[in-house]
Amino acid sequence: YYSVSLQIGNPPKDFTFDVDTGSDLTWVQCDAPCSGCTVRTELQYKPKSNTVPCSDPICSALHWPKKPECQNPKDQCDYEVEYADQGSSIGALVVDQFSLKLLDGSSLVPRLAFGCGYDQHFPSAHPPPATVGVLGLGKGKISILTQLVSAGLTRNVLGHCLSSKGGGFLFFGDNVIPSTGVSWTTLVSPKYKYFFNNHYTTGPAELLYNGKPTGLSGLKLIFDSGSTYTYFNSKTYQAIVNLIGNDLKGKPLKDVKEDKTLAICWKGAKPLKSVLEVKNSFKTLTINFKNGRTNSQLQIPPESYLIVSKTGNVCLGILNGSEVGLHDSNVIGDISMQGTMVIYDNEKQQLGWVSADCDKLPK
Repeated sequence: YYSVSLQIGNPPKDFTFDVDTGSDLTWVQCDAPCSGCTVRTELQYKPKSNTVPCSDPICSALHWPKKPECQNPKDQCDYEVEYADQGSSIGALVVDQFSLKLLDGSSLVPRLAFGCGYDQHFPSAHPPPATVGVLGLGKGKISILTQLVSAGLTRNVLGHCLSSKGGGFLFFGDNVIPSTGVSWTTLVSPKYKYFFNNHYTTGPAELLYNGKPTGLSGLKLIFDSGSTYTYFNSKTYQAIVNLIGNDLKGKPLKDVKEDKTLAICWKGAKPLKSVLEVKNSFKTLTINFKNGRTNSQLQIPPESYLIVSKTGNVCLGILNGSEVGLHDSNVIGDISMQGTMVIYDNEKQQLGWVSADCDKLPK
């Protein structure tokens, strides 16, 4: 999980958010009798009669394309969000000031709308980290980025650099994007029946394994920093598992069913400390985007799809999305974006990536 700390309110108070390019609404656990809250009361956000009324245009932006359901225009603007992992949050929309740092060291304190969540449900299988909420960075009207753009404070561009050591950085605007070396592909607006099209979706793309075509093509991919692992639909997932399995024949890694860390794990001659010890037994996956006459390729080396479990086995961090309710979607998650600056450019409707040292803040 990658989280970011932001200051909200006056006096400013720190809140830690899960960084999520897969959803729009930012929300924080709310001190307003809270059920399903995972953090202590003093870490929760205390509303001070700053709820947004139903008549406010930002309430319509939250509910768009539907209309807010309100008895009275003065009523508070309620929200409900549900996530692909079956987690959810219910609460009221509030407005408060955020303290944001500019690259030159000065500060901005825009007033932004976000959710004060007083009823959270988390999936039992993978409970979320002890963050106070979710920073929604999708393309929707209620997203923090869209609000900053509407206020004329930034270009409609954001990016993140997730370090394989943990940590990294997140940015709004285009000032830190390198002038050379970035690969770009077009963002598409999918018309899924399951999702609004606020996701950062790319494609259609083809999958290569060890530089060779796999016959898998036409893949649409959602880039989602709120997802820890990478997910492919059943057909693609099974093909990847078979390719890796065939490759491991005769290698010193054996299937280990007892390790339930992830769906597939392998055991070495002795317990492993790092993926780097076995990366030579695995091959790079490449996602090849055809953009008109040019191709751009996103390389996913073994260290961007494998993890080492607590017991020292190596496990596959690519999962079957069809089994967790993602239907036919393919999701590129944090594991496959490590060591890479990923840029979401809504102005040019494109997504970019470039290898980067995510441990160093850009100048």
